[in-house]
Amino acid sequence: MDADAIRAAYERQARTYDSLFGFVSRRARDEAIAAVNRLPGEAVLEVGVGTGLALPHYKAEKRITGIDLSQHMLAQARARVVALGLRHVEALLEMDAQATSFATGSFDIAVAMFVASVVPDPHALVRELRRVVKPGGTILFVNHFAREKGPVWWMERAMAPASSALGWHPDFRLGHIFTHADLAHAKIRTLRPLGLFRLVEIPN
Repeated sequence: MDADAIRAAYERQARTYDSLFGFVSRRARDEAIAAVNRLPGEAVLEVGVGTGLALPHYKAEKRITGIDLSQHMLAQARARVVALGLRHVEALLEMDAQATSFATGSFDIAVAMFVASVVPDPHALVRELRRVVKPGGTILFVNHFAREKGPVWWMERAMAPASSALGWHPDFRLGHIFTHADLAHAKIRTLRPLGLFRLVEIPN
């Protein structure tokens, strides 16, 4: 899926995203936010910030920069920031996560929620986040990663049409984004409910 297709998909979903996918992803999103809040460092990059569902829940001392390809989703996020007076949100920018304009080592933490299976080149995404996060920082991914078998595999197959409509690849696997070296040092946790999402934490 290229950048224009991603923009089109999320333009269609911008007004209904919170009530549909936002509900399904809430528990996994909460786990990612909690992980960010526990980590040292203040400068946080949220990749694929979308409508800003996570923004009110970061600790006040975190300084959040959010990026997204969809101007329609960003409009919702900016409205949320204004409505809730979220002073810890420093910027919300329309930007390609695979090739940002940030200086090297700009952030202590980067978190990408539900975007790894959407970007055209997932390996480029990891490389770029490694560049913009300081050495000793942390990169977090929350995403659906397909299983090979079992009850979750059957659920994934059933959800495939809806996943495609949201711009997902229902057959997306860990190896599609992470190298063996990445996974050798990663902490991977399966999240409730149903184990549909996993949280991957990689030291930089």
